[in-house]
Amino acid sequence: MNKPSRLSLVLAAALIASMFGATATCVAQTSPTTDDLQKKIDDLQKQITDLKAQMATPAPAAAPAPAAAAAVVSTPAPAASTLATLLGPTTLSGFVDVYGGYNANTPFFRSAQLNNFDTNTGQFGLNMIELIADKAPDATAGRVGYHVSIGFGQAMNAVNATEVGNGVGPGSSITNFDQYLKEGYIDYLVGKKFTLTVGKFVTPAGAEVIESKDNWNYSRSLLFAWAIPYFHFGTSAKYAFNSKFAVTGYLVNGWNNSIDNNTGKTTGFSAAWTPNAKWSIIQNYLVGPEHNSYNGSFRNLLDTVISYNPTAKLSLMANYDYGRDHFVSGGPPFVVGQLAKWSGLAGYVKYAPNAKYYIAFRGEYFDDNQGFETGTAQELNEFTATFQRVLSKALITRLEVRRDNTDSRFFIKDNGTPVASQTTATLGLIYAFTTAPQ
Repeated sequence: MNKPSRLSLVLAAALIASMFGATATCVAQTSPTTDDLQKKIDDLQKQITDLKAQMATPAPAAAPAPAAAAAVVSTPAPAASTLATLLGPTTLSGFVDVYGGYNANTPFFRSAQLNNFDTNTGQFGLNMIELIADKAPDATAGRVGYHVSIGFGQAMNAVNATEVGNGVGPGSSITNFDQYLKEGYIDYLVGKKFTLTVGKFVTPAGAEVIESKDNWNYSRSLLFAWAIPYFHFGTSAKYAFNSKFAVTGYLVNGWNNSIDNNTGKTTGFSAAWTPNAKWSIIQNYLVGPEHNSYNGSFRNLLDTVISYNPTAKLSLMANYDYGRDHFVSGGPPFVVGQLAKWSGLAGYVKYAPNAKYYIAFRGEYFDDNQGFETGTAQELNEFTATFQRVLSKALITRLEVRRDNTDSRFFIKDNGTPVASQTTATLGLIYAFTTAPQ
């Protein structure tokens, strides 16, 4: 049952009072005048008007109960801490990269020749485990940044293979202190456009990188494996003129050595131009003495990388390398003092119909006619087809088939016979993670 409103109760009371008043008047006066009745009606209408005005005015809020008042002034409970909030501007990331390989030549040493990381065939292999701590320099959040990357596996063994402590060059008895360090450097931002870097960092040259997950194919190209260095130890200075053009200068110990193998230094520069969202052009040049205990011969490397993305699904890339140096030791067919040259061109195509999978192709030609890089005078070419499928947000698979050819009988079959080609198949599995916002 609905409760009567305040206004209806007041009106009822007024009517009852008026009736009793009218009755009393009749007792005192049996014939009331018209003026007296009109006056009572006017008074009643005035009371009704006053009551309506009172009802239209909101009543003051009642004081909260003690418990409610305490809830209003209490401090909200802090949100649960996450790893990202604890780390602040530092991000942690990494990956685990394993694979299974097959070589149609089935050599007794169960390896894919000329491949530099995914060398195992007829078995499973650990390409790399990497852990990264990174803080980018920022003009407002802190001008000092750093990057530390620790790696384990076949890739790290190849990257640091020529470091001292591995029996290579002067000081080879020194412990290889950074065997598992891929990168370790400090950044300092001067103003908003100039960045100074000191430490160990990967080379600016090449279209591919050490991490499989950041390449289009699973295996590395001939150019990446043989034409360029992996890393440098020293300093670089980058000036970004704007969002489209930047220049970087380098002064480093040399190619793939944290401890210098001679008294000279390698210098160079990079120029990166991104005219729009579709095009990117990077030009690198490095020069310096790279032979053990000898400064008389300078190694030169010219490296060009061009990327073009005509659509959101289709990506194209090309890489050209040209290098030269001199033989300073060894015997036939190498001649001491002879000028050696190497060069190559690689082309890449990737088509990704959606975020879950893509197909990628790589074709390249590498000229090592003096055998300075591979140890055999030869001209090589290879073609690679790769299919990637994302199984979950952090887990991807890659299936790859590759064919290498040479004009020299460089590859070895199971019976020891040298042949001119090699066909390999690889299935890679990569799990990656990061605390950075996705």
